[in-house]
Amino acid sequence: MEYKPDLLNKIDCPRCKGLGSRCCKLSTYDWLADLPDGVQQQEIVEVQFKNTRKNYYRNVDHLDLKRGDYVVVEADSGGYDVGMVALTGTLVSTKIRANHDEQYVDGAKAIYRKARPADMDHYHAAKLREHPTMIESREIATSLGLDMKIGDVEYQADGTRAIFYYIADQRVDFRKLIRLLADAFHIRVEMRQIGARQEAGRIGGIGPCGRALCCATWLSRFNSVSTAAARFQNLAQNSLKLTGQCGKLKCCTNYEVDVYMEAKKAFPSSRTPLETESGTYYFNKCDLLAGEITYSLAPKSLEEPETISVERAKEIIEMNQRGETPETLSDQQEAPKKPKDILFDNAINRFDQPKKRKRRKTNRKKTRSNTDAPVAQSENPMSDRAEEPTNAVEEPQDRSDPREEGATQPTRKPRRKPQEGGRRRRPRRKPQEE
Repeated sequence: MEYKPDLLNKIDCPRCKGLGSRCCKLSTYDWLADLPDGVQQQEIVEVQFKNTRKNYYRNVDHLDLKRGDYVVVEADSGGYDVGMVALTGTLVSTKIRANHDEQYVDGAKAIYRKARPADMDHYHAAKLREHPTMIESREIATSLGLDMKIGDVEYQADGTRAIFYYIADQRVDFRKLIRLLADAFHIRVEMRQIGARQEAGRIGGIGPCGRALCCATWLSRFNSVSTAAARFQNLAQNSLKLTGQCGKLKCCTNYEVDVYMEAKKAFPSSRTPLETESGTYYFNKCDLLAGEITYSLAPKSLEEPETISVERAKEIIEMNQRGETPETLSDQQEAPKKPKDILFDNAINRFDQPKKRKRRKTNRKKTRSNTDAPVAQSENPMSDRAEEPTNAVEEPQDRSDPREEGATQPTRKPRRKPQEGGRRRRPRRKPQEE
C-alpha cells in the first residue's frame, strides 16, 4: 500500500474523529514558505507527536521535507519513532529564539528517513495497542490502591516503549506499578504526570460559550488562574460558573484582565466617600467598561443608590478637598443620555410580543324617540307584545342618484314610535298538540 502525504495527514487528526485537536492545534503557519529553497535551507526541523508533544531534530541527510510529511526519527531512549513534520526552514530558528529553546537544539536527535509503508504499518499497529493497554493499566493501578488516574498511553512506533500519562493530586509511589506494567506488556515504561487542564484538552468538549474548548483547539500553555481575576472583573463568585469542565478555574478568566486593569486606573479610590448637602455617599459598585460608579447613603448597602460618571465623582472629590459640598450627587444640568438601540427593529424578541387586537367600532349611543313625555310601562307587557303584528312589509326605496339632474330627493321612512311596554319582542310559539 502506498501512503500519500495528504492521506497521512488525516490518519491521526482528532478533528475528524470528534471534539478536540491534539495535533491540529499545534500547527504553525509558515509565512516564509514562498522563499526560495536555497534561502530556506535549515538543518533543524520541528517534529510533532501525540499529546501536544513536539521536539527538534536535525536533518543530517538534507532530505526534502515539507510540512505534513511523516518521518522516522531517533528515539530518546533507543529505537525509533514516527512523527509528523510541523515546521521547516527559516521559521524554525525564529521560533527557537522567541521561545528560548536553544537548550533543546544542542542535544537534538537525527532524522533517519521519510516514513515508508512498512514503518507506517508498525506505527499503526502500535497505536492500536494504546487503548487496551490504558484500560488494563487502570485495573492494575486500582488493585494496588493507588490514588491516581491513568489518562492516556502513547506507544513508540517500534513498540518497545510506552509513556503512561497520569493525574494525581498527591505524590504517588508507583515503583511496584512500573514493574507490573513492564511484565504485563513487555515494554519499557515511562510515567509522566499531567494536569487536569491538559487532560481536558486531550479529551475535548464544548464549553459554556458554545464553542470547542480553548485547551482542545489552540491553547497549549496553561497559566495559573486565581479568584482575584474573577473578583476584579466583578464576576459572580459562583464556583459552578467559574470552573470549567476540568474542575479548575476557566482559562478565559485571564483573557480580559488587562483591559479591566487599564480601565481601573481612571477610577477614584473606592475608600473615598463623597460629601454632599443631602448626606455622605459611600462606594457601592462600579462598572469599569461603562465608566460609572454607584454610591449609596449607607456603606455596603443599596439605600437610595445613585449612579454617576467617573468625571462627576472626581469633580465632587476635588470640591470636597476645597471644602465645598455640592447640593446633590448627580449633576442636574446634564441629563443621562440613553443609548439609542439602532437594532431594535431587527430584534428577535419582537415576535414574542402578542399582537394587539383591533377593537370593532360600535355605536353605543342608542337613539331615543323625540317624545316629550316619558314612556310608561304597562303592568302586563307580554299582552301588548302579542297584539303587535309579527310581519312588517318594507316599502320600496327609491335608489335613484339625487345628484342626477331632475332626480327627486328620496323621502325617509319615519321611525316608528315605541309602544308602551318597552321594546317590541317576538311572541313565543305555542307547542303544537299531538
